[in-house]
Amino acid sequence: MSATKKSAPAPAAGKNGKALASAKGSPKGGSSKLSKGNEFDHPIFHELQLPSDVNNLYRQTVGSMLQAADLMGLPHQLKIILAQPKNEIMVHFPVRMDDGTFKLFKGYRVQHNNALGPFKGGLRFHHDVHLDDVKSLAFLMTMKCSLVGVPYGGGKGGIKVDPYKHSKAEMERIVRRFTTAIAHQIGPDYDIPAPDVGSNSQHMAWIADTYAFLSEVGGKQADAVITGKPVEYGGSLGREKATGQGVVDTLVELLPEAGIEIKGCKFSVLGFGNVGSWTGKILQDKGAKMIATADHTGAIRNDGGIDAHQLADHVRKTGGVAGFKGATRIDKDEFYKTKVDVFVPAALEQMIQEPEAQMLNCKVVAEGANAPTTPAGERILEAKGIEVLPAILCNSGGVTVSYFEWVQNKTCEQWDLDIVDKKLNKHMVKAASKVREAKKKYKCSLRTAAYAAALERLKSAYEIRGIFP
Repeated sequence: MSATKKSAPAPAAGKNGKALASAKGSPKGGSSKLSKGNEFDHPIFHELQLPSDVNNLYRQTVGSMLQAADLMGLPHQLKIILAQPKNEIMVHFPVRMDDGTFKLFKGYRVQHNNALGPFKGGLRFHHDVHLDDVKSLAFLMTMKCSLVGVPYGGGKGGIKVDPYKHSKAEMERIVRRFTTAIAHQIGPDYDIPAPDVGSNSQHMAWIADTYAFLSEVGGKQADAVITGKPVEYGGSLGREKATGQGVVDTLVELLPEAGIEIKGCKFSVLGFGNVGSWTGKILQDKGAKMIATADHTGAIRNDGGIDAHQLADHVRKTGGVAGFKGATRIDKDEFYKTKVDVFVPAALEQMIQEPEAQMLNCKVVAEGANAPTTPAGERILEAKGIEVLPAILCNSGGVTVSYFEWVQNKTCEQWDLDIVDKKLNKHMVKAASKVREAKKKYKCSLRTAAYAAALERLKSAYEIRGIFP
């Protein structure tokens, strides 16, 4: 059974570089104010009955956007349109387990905005997936796609499941059954999913195959329903490393303004999955040195440098960084206190809260994950003179190469890796330039500038399209 609805009030679901730095600009064009908890408050929160919990991820992400919207004088109608998703889809579906029993799973697909093109965004397979999380990630995809200049809107989805607790056969049945449940809400010209936390290229192949079986669309056109597929099944070269590559491209472009050169730069990484490992490997290949890293299995450090390539092999074999012989185990506090030039949070959302921000000893935070820094944590980083390179810029390499994969499927082409990397770099450099210009124009932080640059493109689209009727 499934239900598709227009956005409704979301329930509260709380959970828990000097050269670049500048004071945030004062909001204008709106009647915003700071609440008692000093979290950014706004009349839109009350008008749309958004969650009242200041720790709620959706409230935090939308609040950051509204701060930029006020600063640039964005019309009220665009604020309310962008503050809620266009569609929220929730499905429940039974799946037979290997032992013959049945389990009921819950899945989501949130379609935030498609003013710039089809909905686009990943599918998260995680035991703690919630509607507000998916809404937040779909919203961030809208901003990310607009900023990086690809013809997509924002979407996101997921299944409430721990993929590591199921056999490959069970996961195939779960993924194919979920695809069947949402097949009428996705399509190569309407909504195009991709991998996210807990999902991989094999899962994307099962989705593409299931969709092709159910759909009247055939051939490569059906394959274009999803990106992040194996290269052997219509995937793009460079897609696996794309998000990490985008983080590095952003750092190469912006770090010199903070007086930091990539060669010789010391960095640490929180989360050593796809994004963290590729960021580490690519930075190392450019002459930077990884001093510390941490994941769900623990934290490790080596002041002489941790070999990111060897660590990635270790993580593939063991499931985590713990036990790596090329570094010493440390505790969580020591990890955050390790002195580096750049800290890369590349795990889950809301990981850098006030305690972590107080401990961080770096010059720049480059957000490889989606929304890893809370507003309260960011205020502390700002007070310490630590510049934050926002996720909607740093993290946009994945969707950019997903766009390249989609184009290749549509045109029945296969691009060489050097073409993919060159095109990706062009998008990342242009996006960084737009953020730099917005920062100068609005005299604000890089995060607010990134939202402002994204909103400028969305504003132009709505001015041309209008709002029907």
